[in-house]
Amino acid sequence: MKSIFSETSQVPFAAQVEEIVASTPVFDIHTHLYSPAFGELLLWGIDDLLVYHYLVAEAFRQSDVPYEKFWSLSKTEQADLIWDALFLQHSPISESCRGVLTTLQALGLDVKKRDLPGLRKWFAGQKVEDHINHCMQLAGVRKICMTNSPFDDLERPVWEQGLAQDERFVAALRIDPLLLSWQETASTLADRGFQVTADVTQEKTISEVRRFLSEWSKRINARYVMISLPPDFAFPAQTAAAQLIERAVLPHCREYNLPFALMPGVKRAVNPQLKLAGDGVGLTDLTAIQNLCAQFPENKFLTTVLARENQHELCVLARKFRNLHIFGCWWFTNVPSLIEEITRMRIELLGMSFTPQHSDARVLDQIVYKWQHSRRIVARILVEKYAELAQSGWQTTRAEVERDVKDLFGGAFERFCGM
Repeated sequence: MKSIFSETSQVPFAAQVEEIVASTPVFDIHTHLYSPAFGELLLWGIDDLLVYHYLVAEAFRQSDVPYEKFWSLSKTEQADLIWDALFLQHSPISESCRGVLTTLQALGLDVKKRDLPGLRKWFAGQKVEDHINHCMQLAGVRKICMTNSPFDDLERPVWEQGLAQDERFVAALRIDPLLLSWQETASTLADRGFQVTADVTQEKTISEVRRFLSEWSKRINARYVMISLPPDFAFPAQTAAAQLIERAVLPHCREYNLPFALMPGVKRAVNPQLKLAGDGVGLTDLTAIQNLCAQFPENKFLTTVLARENQHELCVLARKFRNLHIFGCWWFTNVPSLIEEITRMRIELLGMSFTPQHSDARVLDQIVYKWQHSRRIVARILVEKYAELAQSGWQTTRAEVERDVKDLFGGAFERFCGM
């Protein structure tokens, strides 16, 4: 086999690795995007890019507009304010701002003009189906996993009425209210005909929760079940969340061969005046994840953590439990310096048995910059690691690099899930 490190190669090995990373299709395993059948729930275009909550939080740091005034504005007016505060009055150097520019440039738009009305005019001329195709092509994304909540009053009717599903969009069942707000959710489920009470020790309640999970897993063809958790989540515990996980969620996941995805570390509404942009981060006690993996070896767990300080411990846990698959640099860690640090550490501890990135995109266009930026970082790390192998006498072939990158960009995840 010819090694990509061969001195006779016409193309330097680094360039070959970079080309493989740039061209390998990605399975974006966690997003907040929707297929076209969900209509206005699918966000796209310049105004949605600008009013994304990352930029909203930054804009309040650069503007003295009162919170109440900002929220009273239309989306267009909010976008105008953010554009002025972050792109005109200051250099758009943060990752969120740079991401907007990367996306616009990739779409063929001239950002040097600083022409927001012109950008709006261009997006207004696009058809959503064509724009989806274009963004997925630019991002190199072959499949998008949505986040789907049966407790969302806008989303739920679309599923219940039936929809023509785009095969590129697959579903994940989000159950935060079920576990974190059980008292209110029990009432909601009862209103929908499920015979539950607030008492999670009752067998009838547990069986009805499992019936609910079964109905929705089948309805949306869920690829996994998921929840975002606060830093103080504990397991085992006498809380409703822990009881429902042990007695309903995990048995359901075993029955349907579905991984259970846990995303701990979110402190909700640290600043309520920022609304969706007001959440913060906290250090998580990962003993809960350790206990779940150890006590339920027949279950599969997907995990990403929000705090940088938790990343090393999570890596070590993944070395100890093969039923744990870690993924992505989520939210506040989705910045180049931390993506590089975390991805390098994971490769050094786990090899290729993890998924380095997911876009977490809420706006379709964001997949362009998030994947372009992340690919460059992954390529840089792989070039370094393959060079270190060469120094140890191991010659890596192009086919082996292609295999490795496919694993990192969705292959390892799909095998773990049994897809």
